Amino acid sequence: MRLASSGLAALLLCAALGLTVVCRNEARAAVVAPAASAAARKIDPVTMWVRYPSARDALDPAAALGRLMFFDKSLSASGQQACASCHDPAHAYGPPNGLAVQPGGPALERSGTRAVPSLRYLRFTPQFSRHLARPSSDGVEDEGPAGGFTRDGAAPTLHEQALLPLLNPVEMANPDVAAVEARLRKASYAAQFRRVFGDDIFEHPAAAATKAAAALQAFQEQDPSFEPYTSKFDAAMSGNAVFTARELRGYTTFNDPQKGNCAKCHVDAPGPGGRPAQFTDYGMVALGVPRNPDIAANRDPRYFDLGLCGPVRKDLAREGAYCGMFKTPTLRNSSSRQVFFHNGRFHAMDEVLHFYAERDTDPTKWYSRVNGKAVAFDDLPARHRPNVDHVDVPFTLRAGQRPLLSDADIEDLAAFLKTLDDGYSLAPGGKSTR
Repeated sequence: MRLASSGLAALLLCAALGLTVVCRNEARAAVVAPAASAAARKIDPVTMWVRYPSARDALDPAAALGRLMFFDKSLSASGQQACASCHDPAHAYGPPNGLAVQPGGPALERSGTRAVPSLRYLRFTPQFSRHLARPSSDGVEDEGPAGGFTRDGAAPTLHEQALLPLLNPVEMANPDVAAVEARLRKASYAAQFRRVFGDDIFEHPAAAATKAAAALQAFQEQDPSFEPYTSKFDAAMSGNAVFTARELRGYTTFNDPQKGNCAKCHVDAPGPGGRPAQFTDYGMVALGVPRNPDIAANRDPRYFDLGLCGPVRKDLAREGAYCGMFKTPTLRNSSSRQVFFHNGRFHAMDEVLHFYAERDTDPTKWYSRVNGKAVAFDDLPARHRPNVDHVDVPFTLRAGQRPLLSDADIEDLAAFLKTLDDGYSLAPGGKSTR
């Protein structure tokens, strides 16, 4: 398994097998000095590796204001769309339905070009870099492009990301920051906005829009519903749950570099300072997801969403090696989604896993055909198709070869991925409420 240490591996395996008490003693031998120190202070070794966040007693004034804004439909040109319309708290702050893209615009008559991502677990997203350096056994490893917010990493901060939907013509469709300010001025919480940001804030439209976005950022950073860590996986990490045999097999496949190899990008190890596993490396990758005919823009055969190099993101338009790359999302709550990948092409986890296993071994199953022949990676222009990942398992096979994942492996993987859905417990890493 790709875990932070042999001691942590022992703890996880023991938790999964229900042997927590016995194995914690064994794990102490693996972490030696730190564990001895923990024992002296009567600290459970698990908490040395994973530190779940404590909930605030209350949101600060800006975050409380951001919460009101998040659910306010009057901030949209249509008057029918709030942030929560697409980022539904009941659906892990992701889309509330199985639509590939959501409606928007002044009368909700337009549609976007990308599937709505979840807003959960974004706190530790690094700023975008063309060359993200990570420590490795050989020193430092260049992970390539990574980080940033939105699916192409174009927004450097959460508050800059929060402003984008307000101004996007196919989303909340305000024509400019002055329109945003005008809606804020009329909002039921306008007086509260003035108290937080100054009596004259509405005299400065650009500043008002920026402060509104900052309030939305504060809400996302402070409200515990954006990072609950209440999945069965978290409970197992804390010794409060036991994986079933199928879940444990799935977890093994998830980490096996010759089978699922999922942990290569969806990192399952705790981060610096005991940060809980985020199940993403924030990296950018071209997966060659099939074109989605349900997206209106795709009716034009000349249109392609190239991720990092456009057309939404502008600054990397000439960097052809990045075309087709999109950010790796967290797998937390992925099993509860109804739409997957940047273009919403798939609607069930089983489809996603079979695509990973069979993308290269059976391309006719996934891609459109021209003259009877499958056009692999048909959502990319031909010149950019070499950017698609053929290096990482399971994308290393050729047509006609046997997939590395069997149907049984996929069923096991799906069972493990369900352990990443929040709602198993009430408290982070807590015992089941069921």
